[in-house]
Parts: sequence; structure tokens; C-alpha cells
Amino acid sequence: MTRVQEDPVLVVDKLTKTFGSRTAYSDVSFTVGRGEVFGFLGPNGAGKTTTVRSLGTLITPTSGRATVAGIPLEAANAVEIRKRIAIMTEAPGLYGRLSVTENLQYFVGLHHLSNGAERIKNALEAVNLSDRARDTCNSLSKGLRQRVGLARTLLNDPEILFLDEPTSGLDPVAARGVHDLISGLRDRGVTIFFTTHRLAEAEALCDRVAILNTTLRTIGNPSELREQLFNKGLTVTTAAPLPDPDRVFTGLPGVESWDADGTAAAAYHLAVSDPAVAAPEVVRALVHAKADVLSVGESRHSLEDVYLELVNEDVEASRR
Repeated sequence: MTRVQEDPVLVVDKLTKTFGSRTAYSDVSFTVGRGEVFGFLGPNGAGKTTTVRSLGTLITPTSGRATVAGIPLEAANAVEIRKRIAIMTEAPGLYGRLSVTENLQYFVGLHHLSNGAERIKNALEAVNLSDRARDTCNSLSKGLRQRVGLARTLLNDPEILFLDEPTSGLDPVAARGVHDLISGLRDRGVTIFFTTHRLAEAEALCDRVAILNTTLRTIGNPSELREQLFNKGLTVTTAAPLPDPDRVFTGLPGVESWDADGTAAAAYHLAVSDPAVAAPEVVRALVHAKADVLSVGESRHSLEDVYLELVNEDVEASRR
């Protein structure tokens, strides 16, 4: 049984948001479990940020239902929901002339939080910024300002943390720091819902991902999505092109079809039913054909492949 089934903390049922004749997102349904890192992916204009704003009570959905941290998503419940969640947008909204501590003190007061000094201390420790508490935010790098933004979101001990493009514009080192923070928060049981255009980070961090393009295109963990969309395969590379590859590959146990890989003159892609069955047979056939084998490996599609496959389907459908 998955965490989603055991303890759902976010339940979305046929949620839709329109602005006049324009649909931001439509008929969106999913469930997120407590302590899950849930990635929300999609092209610009797909409705990701609008969905986050809806679930964060910043705008009202047009139709559908949702439960956020156990509370129905209704205008009358907005204050109670906000006590249990936190949202960090791409720009963390800090005051540059104030110190890190002064910024956090301001937000503690704004939200009427008790034990402010203790909350600030714990938040700075969580994001490894205790030694920069007196520095002004203007003096910090963008990566460190993102950490301050994360510290702000932790002040109210949220059950759900919404992060909208948290690594946008960061260099790889700073982005890695944010990734480590996200992993640490998951270990503490915080549910993290984040949008990103960095598909590699979603694949590395997320328990599951959803791909949105106005409507929800698919949802699952990356390995499940790869298996749903792509056949299993082997990639074979030889030192020189095979004189008769069809004779080598056709009819082998577990091999369903083959074609030239296209990335190299002596590379071949084989669609197989089971790589563990097909690979030994392929190697034996290559040795029998006196081929100089450089590599035989299982083909692995990335989350980017899944994303592009689904988004390109939408583009092709819109042209019809």
C-alpha cells in the first residue's frame, strides 16, 4: 500500500479554473500522500501556477472539489487552510534592506505566530543559514535568497509546502542545495508539491509526477510512466556495421523487432519482451556472427522522453 492510499493529505477532484473564455486548467483530479514529493510538470501556460494558487486559496476554482490538509477547499475555510500550508513562488518576496532574521520576524508577526524566536531558529537551521542570520538579503546570492524563502515557508510548520519553480535561475550548485533541502523536508514528513521545468530534478526528487497541459495528461512515478509509454529495448553497438543485421537479430528469443539506432553507424535498437531473456541470446548471436561487440545494454527512456512524448501528442492533436 502506498503513502497516497494510507494517508492522503491533498485530494483534488475534477477541479477547473476558467477566466472568461480562457481555460487555465480543466477537470484535474489527483491525490497526494503525506510526506510525498509530488512534481507538477507542463509547458508554459499549462495551468501549473494557477493550480497551485487555487490549492493555496489565493484564487477560487470555477468548479470541482478539493481537500487540502484535511480541510475542504472553500472560501470559508481559507484561513484554516493557510495555517496548514506554505507557498513559495519563484520570487521569494523578501525585503532586501532587512537582515535574514528581520525578514523572518516580519513574517512571524504577519501570521501571528507564537514562539517566533524558536521558529526562526529552527527554520534557519533547517536551511543551513544560521551563520547568515544577520546578513541583509540584498547581500546574499540568489541561491541563498531561495534558502531564506524556504525558511520563511517553514515558520508555520506546514503540512503541505507548495514550491513554484524553486530552482529557476539558479546555478547547478545552488540548485543542488535546494534539492538537498527538499529531500531533508521529505524526511521530516513534510508533503512537497512543486512545479518545475527541470525534468532531471523532478526525476531525481519526486515520488510521483503529474504532467499537465490544461488537462492532466498522466500521473505516476517516472519508471511507471516509461513502461506505459515505451517498449522495452536493448541498444547494441559494434565496432563495424553488421553485413546482415536482419540475419543476426531476426528470430532470436525475446527479440520482437530491430532497427538501426541512427546515433552511430554500427548501433542498433532492439525491441524486446524481456531484456534479461533477450540480452544473452543477442550476445551469442553476435559472437556467432564474428562481430566485435562494444556494448549491449538496456535502453532507458528519461522523464524528458515521457514529457516530450505527451506534450508532442497535444501539439499534433491541436493541428488536426
